[in-house]
Amino acid sequence: MYQRIAYIALVVSDYDEAIDFYVNKLDFQLLEDTKLSEGKRWVLIAPPGARECSLLLAKAANEEQAKSIGNQSGGRVFLFLFTDDFERDYQKFTERNVRFVRPPQLFEYGKVAVFEDLYGNKWDLLEPNEFNKGLINTT
Repeated sequence: MYQRIAYIALVVSDYDEAIDFYVNKLDFQLLEDTKLSEGKRWVLIAPPGARECSLLLAKAANEEQAKSIGNQSGGRVFLFLFTDDFERDYQKFTERNVRFVRPPQLFEYGKVAVFEDLYGNKWDLLEPNEFNKGLINTT
């Protein structure tokens, strides 16, 4: 049997501002942007090198959905962005005015700092020890 998570829906208030943030600040790749109807698009983004899972940018369609923008996980860290070079990405994101809400720390599993996306969702920027031990294949 084979299963995988293909997409994670991220509720946004505007497609273009979300694309701009993820592509120009975090260097994500725009994989697809297809108009489905007036006001609705199929927008997929992913970090460079991602193979298994992408983010589906989903514009809030009503007031109830809009309430979850920026708080999809109840204030906890929502998504985890693995990197093979923490210092490179932390410096680049800082220079691009990405807001870090927790400074870099070393843990037994790796180096991590928490940042917010343009809506306030919390993300871990994480260089896991497995990158340094050769346990995660990045090619």
